[in-house]
Amino acid sequence: MTTSISSLVCASEAAAMTFKSHTLNRSRLFHTSAICKDYEEEKAEMDIFSKELTAEDTESLSNIRNIGISAHIDSGKTTFTERVLYYTGRIKAIHDVRGRDGVGAKMDHMDLEREKGITIQSAATYCSWDKDGHQYNMNLIDTPGHIDFTIEVERALRVLDGAVLIVCAVSGVQSQTVTVDRQMKRYNVPRVTFINKMDRMGADPWRAVSQINSKLHMAAAAIQVPIGAEKEFKGVVNIIDRQSVYFEGSQGEKLRVTKEIPEDLKQIVEEKRKILIETLADVDDDIAECVIDEVEPTIEQIKSAIRHATIARRFTPVLMGSALANKGIQPVLNAVCDYLPDPSEVLNKALDIEHDEAPVTLVPSAERPMVALAFKLEEGKYGQLTYLRIYQGKLRKGQMMTHVKSGKRVKVARLVRMHSEEMEDADEINAGEICATFGIDCASGDTFTDGNVNYTMTSMFVPDAVVSLSVHPASESAANFSKAVNRFQKEDPTFRVHYDKDSKETIISGMGELHLEIYIERMRREYNVECKVGRPRVAYRESIMGSASFDYTHKKQTGGAGQYAKVMGDLKASSLADPEDVGAKLEEDIKFRNYFQTKIVGGKISEKFLMACQKGFEDCCEKGPLVGSKVLGVDMTIDDGATHPVDSSELAFRTATHYAFTQAFLQSQPVILEPIMDVVITAPIEFQGAVIGLVNKLQGIIHDTDNHADEFSLTSDCSLSNLFGFASKLRASTQGKGEFTMEFKEYQPVLPNIQKQLIEEHEKKEKEKQK
Repeated sequence: MTTSISSLVCASEAAAMTFKSHTLNRSRLFHTSAICKDYEEEKAEMDIFSKELTAEDTESLSNIRNIGISAHIDSGKTTFTERVLYYTGRIKAIHDVRGRDGVGAKMDHMDLEREKGITIQSAATYCSWDKDGHQYNMNLIDTPGHIDFTIEVERALRVLDGAVLIVCAVSGVQSQTVTVDRQMKRYNVPRVTFINKMDRMGADPWRAVSQINSKLHMAAAAIQVPIGAEKEFKGVVNIIDRQSVYFEGSQGEKLRVTKEIPEDLKQIVEEKRKILIETLADVDDDIAECVIDEVEPTIEQIKSAIRHATIARRFTPVLMGSALANKGIQPVLNAVCDYLPDPSEVLNKALDIEHDEAPVTLVPSAERPMVALAFKLEEGKYGQLTYLRIYQGKLRKGQMMTHVKSGKRVKVARLVRMHSEEMEDADEINAGEICATFGIDCASGDTFTDGNVNYTMTSMFVPDAVVSLSVHPASESAANFSKAVNRFQKEDPTFRVHYDKDSKETIISGMGELHLEIYIERMRREYNVECKVGRPRVAYRESIMGSASFDYTHKKQTGGAGQYAKVMGDLKASSLADPEDVGAKLEEDIKFRNYFQTKIVGGKISEKFLMACQKGFEDCCEKGPLVGSKVLGVDMTIDDGATHPVDSSELAFRTATHYAFTQAFLQSQPVILEPIMDVVITAPIEFQGAVIGLVNKLQGIIHDTDNHADEFSLTSDCSLSNLFGFASKLRASTQGKGEFTMEFKEYQPVLPNIQKQLIEEHEKKEKEKQK
C-alpha cells in the first residue's frame, strides 16, 4: 500500500491512470486495517448514544471544535496560532514569537519562552470563527515541539477531539513530526495537515505530501495547489471548488476568491484533483462507487467523504500556506470546521468503579451526571489553576463536585475560560468544552464527577525520565527549593525529584538536558533559588543475557528465634522465556519486563512466604547488583525450598530471595544497559562533513542522510552518555547554524570496558560510604 500511495504523488503517472483500473487494481488496505475496524465499532456505539442527545445538545455540540496545534520544532506552531487569534478577532495585532517587538506572541506568555523562541508549556485559548454565516466556537491548545516537553503534547491530545498537524514545506516530515503522529494515533485524534513556510527557498509541498503517506502511513492528498513558489507564493487554488484564493491586505486579512484559475496551473489542478478522488476512493465507499462507475463525484460528495474519512482517522486533507507571511490560515480554519469532529462525533469512555471498572460510554449531554478530567495543572497568582475537560453533563460556578480518587467533595468557587495567561469568568461550562478552576487539590489525570456516578477516566501516557542531575540549593534557599520542586512535580509528571540516601544528594530527573535546564532557571527566576548542578547522570539499567540456577539457604541464629529460609529455582533473561509460559504477547513485552513465578508442589513453602519472596524479587529489581540501577528483562522462578517451623519468617524469605537473586544474576552474563537516542541533526549543507565527523567522534551509528535545497538532515543512533554538551559542540562545528533533536529509542548493552569502569566507580562509592 505504501508503494501505491507514494505513486499517487507523481502527477504524470496519476494522469495516465483511469479511475476504474486504478481502483480495481489497488489493494484497499485502509478498509481492512485495524484502525478502520476500530472506528466502525466506535461508530456503532456513537450511533446508540446520539439518540440520547436532545436537539439542543446536538445544536450546541455541532458548533464546538476542540483542536491542538502540533508539529516538529520550529515548524511555525505558535506563529500559526498567533494568526488564528488575529483572524478570529481575539487579538488586535500580530506580534513576533521571540518578543523582539517588546510584546511577543500571545500563547508564549513566559519570559523564558520569548527569550528562547520556543514553547515550553502548552497554552489554551478559545475563539470564534464565522464560516459562511455560521459561528463555530474553538477551544485551541498550542503545544511545544521539543521532545523534552513531550508531556505537554500528551496531555493536550488526551483531551482534544482533533488537531492541526503542521509540516515544514522545506524539511518535510521530521523526527518530531513522527513522534507527534504517534501521539495522535495513541489517542485516536484525527487531523488536518497544514504545509507551512511555502514562501521559503526550497519549498516542495508535493515531497511533504509524499512523506506523510510513506513515513506517517496515513493516506493524504492535497486539497489545494499553491499559486506561485517560494518568494512568489501569493495564494492557493482550492481544487475541490476549483477556485483561486488570494491573501491581500497588510496582514493577509482580505481574501479575494475568484473562479479564474491561472492558466499555467489548470493542468496540475486537474491532476491533483484526480489524485484526491483516487485517494478518497481507497477510504470511502461512496467515492469508490463513483470511481468504478466512472462518474465524477460532486463537490458535496467529496467534502462529505473527506469529513467521514478524516474523522475515521483514515485520511488527512493537506492545505498549504505561510503563517509568517500571513497566507493560507483562513482556509485551515474553514477545514477545521468542515472536516474535524465535534464532541458528539468522538467516543470517550470511563471506567465504572462500582462495577469492577467496567467500561462505560460518556454521553456529551447536559442532562447526564457531570464527568470531567483534570488534564493540566499550573501555579497561578490565585493558587493552583486546574484545567478541566468536561466530557458529560455541565459544570456550574458554586457547584460541589467529587474528586474520585480521594472521595472528597470540593466547591467550584471560580470558573474561567483561558486565553493564554488571561482568564475570563464563566458561570457555566457545558459538555464538550474546556475550562479552568482554582482551589482544587488534585494531580494531573484525576477525574471529577458531580457525585451521582463513580467513574474514573484513563490518564495520559507518561514516558520514563532519561537524564538526571544532582542539585545542591544554597542553604538559605532550602525552603523555597522544596516549594519549587513540589510545584513542578505536580505540574509535570515527567519531572521527578528524589533524595539519594547513599550519596546524600537531591537528584532531579527529566526528559533531557533542556528540560532540566529550564526548571533550574525557573527556580532561580520564580523562587530566587540558586542551585549548584552536578554532572548529568544517565539512567542506566541492568539485565542478564543468560540463565543460572540457585540454591540458597539463609540461616541466622542470634539467640531465641532465628531466621531460616531456603529457596531453589532459576533466573533467566526474559528473552529466553517462553511467551506462553509468562503470559506475554509481544516481543518487546518479553524483552523489557520482569516476571516472578512459583512452581511449588506439595506446599513446601506457604503462600505468605511466597509473597515475601516476590517482594524480595521486586526489591532487587529496583536496585540491581552491578551499579544499583533498575533491573529489566529478568524472569525468576522458585520451584523448591524448605521452611523451619519456628525460625522461618517473611523477613527470612525476603532476605533469602535477595541473596539468591544476586548470586544467580552475577552468574547469568550480567550487562549494564544504556539509553540509545534517536538523534536527528539539521544544518546547512556546507557543514555536512563536519557534522558527520562529530557524530563519528560520539561513536554514533548514522542511518540516513537527506540533502534538500541548501540544508541536509542526518539521522543517527547515539549513546545518551556521549550526548551531554553536544549542543555547544554542534554550534561550534556549524557556526551556530546547526540544530538537533533527540528522542529515546531503546536500551542497549554498554561496551565491556565501559561496564567494567561503571562497576568499579560504583564499588568505590560504596566503600567510601562504609568508612
